[in-house]
Amino acid sequence: MTQPCGIDTSVLVRLAVGEPELDFERCVAALRTLVEDHGREVFASNQVIGEAYVAIQHHYRVSDTDARAALINVLTSGLVAPLNGQSVILALRSKGQPGLFDRLIADDYSRVGLQTLTLDRRMASLPGAQRL
Repeated sequence: MTQPCGIDTSVLVRLAVGEPELDFERCVAALRTLVEDHGREVFASNQVIGEAYVAIQHHYRVSDTDARAALINVLTSGLVAPLNGQSVILALRSKGQPGLFDRLIADDYSRVGLQTLTLDRRMASLPGAQRL
């Protein structure tokens, strides 16, 4: 069995925005080689997804909705998957409050059996979260 890989924010941003085009094409080709030719699985952590979400909006002037759609597109493409699975896709598809970061934080804690403690009433509405 081959060892899975984890990408950093620069890779996810490049895949999501497709710019610059030559770097994007090189990145896709390298990932395809890993996945298709070498049978490796490639993952993005919640931290990488959160950082990419902000970077795409800030550096590329992409709206919240479009940034989420771009990330969903990449994370369901077959090249890269969210490390925490389908719950991340659901968080990206969720609208309104609590926001994406709150959802990703609660998701990380729930994965290891921890309850999320918060002072934020909106975040407290998430499963497994409690307002102090």
